[in-house]
Amino acid sequence: MAGMVVRISSRVKIRLRRLRHKTSDKGLAMRCQIVLHAAKGWSSRKSAEAVGCSRSWVSRVLVRFDEDGEAGLLDRREDNGEVKVDADYLQRLYEVLERQPTDYGYSRPTWTRELLVRVMKQETGIAIHVSTMSRALKRIGARRGRPKPTVRCPWPKTRKKRRLRAIARLPTSCPTDEPVVHAGEVDIHLNPKIGLDWMNRGRQKQVVTPGQNEKRYLAGALDVRTGELICVEGAKKDSTLFLALLKALVDRYPTAARIHVVLDNYRIHASEITKLALQEFAKRIVLHFLPPYCPDHNRIERVWQDLHAEVTRNHQCRDMRDLMKNVRAFLRKRNATRRKTRRQLAA
Repeated sequence: MAGMVVRISSRVKIRLRRLRHKTSDKGLAMRCQIVLHAAKGWSSRKSAEAVGCSRSWVSRVLVRFDEDGEAGLLDRREDNGEVKVDADYLQRLYEVLERQPTDYGYSRPTWTRELLVRVMKQETGIAIHVSTMSRALKRIGARRGRPKPTVRCPWPKTRKKRRLRAIARLPTSCPTDEPVVHAGEVDIHLNPKIGLDWMNRGRQKQVVTPGQNEKRYLAGALDVRTGELICVEGAKKDSTLFLALLKALVDRYPTAARIHVVLDNYRIHASEITKLALQEFAKRIVLHFLPPYCPDHNRIERVWQDLHAEVTRNHQCRDMRDLMKNVRAFLRKRNATRRKTRRQLAA
């Protein structure tokens, strides 16, 4: 079969080329290509190397084409019987992945494909192979990633939802001349945060760390309506840093009767020093505290994530001065982009 030559008409060649380009089935496209190669007189070895398969598979494709013509190139697995992994199975698999193996009586806390096969057989009565489970996971868009650690909010659900709804309504319920900002702090470490990165197979990138760590802190306030960020820097994350941010807000919005600040329950936000300072601001600053352990509802946290991704993660700065220069450049560029976007929308 290594020297088998397939003779086909020009019309069939055109149809095979058209089918190869239009189909989304990679296997069908490869089978079309094998036949076209054979029509040119290619050997099975050369064709196998070109499409990336075995010589025996090339031979089987050519035999099927010789016996059944173009119909022999189609996938025959549809004749195997009723499809096991249907829409209902995939929906049930999605629901199972939302839970943990311990919910189904297993001691293992994380999923494996083999364990998913076993649990899905218990839940649906359908037994599939591990490789089929891999395809099913791909079809529902599942991925194998690192879970996010979190702490449960101690508040009752009704109280938590009520507070979050009130905070979400602030931008529309407050007068337009009263700014609404989300405030928070972020740590900047000279020793870089190590994060995922692309690298060549068999190679592992190295991130040189200074060894002796240094820290700087940023306190920021994200204007919900404009998207701009007001930031101050400090050597310590204490009440003084937070008060510097509040003063920066008062200076930034000199005509605002009140400035609404959404923030978490970090201790410097409710210290005695902060309470005294709020009295000096003549009630121009109004603090709106989020429920405990709800960082995802503070919009500034996304800005800090972008800062780490764009600047601090895997950085190569040798001293804190260079690192902070990059941090400031990122923040300036971000604010400039927001101002440009607003001008374009207003034009």
